[in-house]
Amino acid sequence: MSVVKTSQAVNPIPLTLSQFNGHTDAPLIEQTIGAYFDEIANSYPDQLAVVMHHQQLRWSYREYQQQIDTLAAGLLAIGIRPGDRVGIWSPNNIEWCLTQFATAKIGAIMVCINPAYRPEELQYALNNVGCKAIICAEKFKSSHYLEMLKQLAPELAHSQPGELHCAALPALRWVIRMGAEKTQGMLNFSELMQPLTQQSRDALAAITKQLSPFDAINIQFTSGTTGNPKGATLSHHNILNNGLLVANAMALTKEDRLCIPVPLYHCFGMVLGNLCCISKGAAAIFPGDAFAPLTTLQVVEMERCTALHGVPTMFIAQLEHPQFSDFDLSSLRTGVMAGATCPEEVMRRVQNLMYMREVLIGYGQTECSPINNMTEIDSPLEKRVATVGRALAHTQVKIVDEFGETVPVNQPGEVCSRGYCIMQGYWQDVAKTAATIDKQGWLHSGDIGEMDGEGYVKIVGRIKDMIIRGGENIYPREIEEKLYTHPQVQDAAVFGVKSEKYGEEVCVWIKTQPGALVDEEEIRHFLTEKVAYFKVPRYIKFVDQYPMTVTGKIQKFKMRELMYQELYEAINCV
Repeated sequence: MSVVKTSQAVNPIPLTLSQFNGHTDAPLIEQTIGAYFDEIANSYPDQLAVVMHHQQLRWSYREYQQQIDTLAAGLLAIGIRPGDRVGIWSPNNIEWCLTQFATAKIGAIMVCINPAYRPEELQYALNNVGCKAIICAEKFKSSHYLEMLKQLAPELAHSQPGELHCAALPALRWVIRMGAEKTQGMLNFSELMQPLTQQSRDALAAITKQLSPFDAINIQFTSGTTGNPKGATLSHHNILNNGLLVANAMALTKEDRLCIPVPLYHCFGMVLGNLCCISKGAAAIFPGDAFAPLTTLQVVEMERCTALHGVPTMFIAQLEHPQFSDFDLSSLRTGVMAGATCPEEVMRRVQNLMYMREVLIGYGQTECSPINNMTEIDSPLEKRVATVGRALAHTQVKIVDEFGETVPVNQPGEVCSRGYCIMQGYWQDVAKTAATIDKQGWLHSGDIGEMDGEGYVKIVGRIKDMIIRGGENIYPREIEEKLYTHPQVQDAAVFGVKSEKYGEEVCVWIKTQPGALVDEEEIRHFLTEKVAYFKVPRYIKFVDQYPMTVTGKIQKFKMRELMYQELYEAINCV
């Protein structure tokens, strides 16, 4: 079994140009996910592998392996073959986990479908990559998945399972539903889980011998803030190694228990969660089908979790929960905070109040599997709270200007990365791939960052989020960081709105602490003491919530649209 060291790169220090190369002295894993999982399961058969708290399920690695092989054989039995696309449309549950590993074992490409998709979005995703099968939950919150599928495919009412021929979904043949009820035209998940025979074992073994670690194994749809989402295509080699390198950065071992409240459909859950755990034989603990702060706190205490993942808004929700102080979280040591830029104040509170002294910030994007930069456990505290760390092993990161030239250290520019983790491309879309990955293999992130002389990167904004007011470049991140130091501010989101005079004006939406008494004048005065006058927001709005994605990312483009409507209506009412 390959072992990879923690990322400590050998670079000339101090750097003069903003490029840092992760070390390459330890080899990467060159196995498929299925083969690697079997090594781990055979090495630690009695070790706890997975807990689904809301399904009251606990499996050892031996039990997990048996269930995965059973589903893999069931998929083969209905004609799923290497390269076929299998969609998974569900909140977090054991069926999701089994699908991830079973499809990998037979070389099928698992297509992650956002649990919040509506029929039109689902239709686009399934058709964009040509899914042959979809495995779906019955419903989740306000989403009735089976009803939406019936709406798109009325032909199900007159079809036998596996024989669907649908005008709206021409590639789809199989709809595999979770739950015990029967639905015309659909196969039940439990029907795939037939006892293994020698014949099915032989068929599974024969298929696995054909697979390469460089085969495509997963398609992740990037969030389509403009236009349709794009299907980032990732291989065994991409995501398995990313999971391992992150596990190394966390100093994870088979004794660890990682609490995973983040969604599986995103790389955070399936790579930094599931693959991170199996890379070391650790236990994956899922508190619920979706994030709930109280449940997460309860499960961390109950299971004595040693690690906890989350986006910043999840950690804020736990820290601010009225019952937070009731829980013993002293078992926690580490975890990853990623998915959005983390406020320094939140990072410090997580370290001090949640015992997560070794919590790490991960940075990247779906297209790089997803992490390219990460803080290090033994880095100085300031580097761990104020930066997103340095390039992981086998990864290069650089900062470039608008002409593609590497900028000097401490100068802002676009963050680019290159290495094993970069996606194969967007599914059957050469043009969009070429617009994101240049001819030298560098993935362009669209994020604005600065690299210091030791290779540590600080994210200061998005190229599209950057505000240009009267010719002055304003990075929202800088203003947000200042606001997080205000004792009555819980969260802040800064963005630009159109202005005839200046091109753009600065706007901020603020969430206050419970019971806070603060007004616009106080916020303006507070910022006037800390930032240049042109950075002080023209518009200040106090809100209870932000428009968010399912993964907890703030959707500033929606906030911009809502604010524009509000300002336009105000002008026209005068």
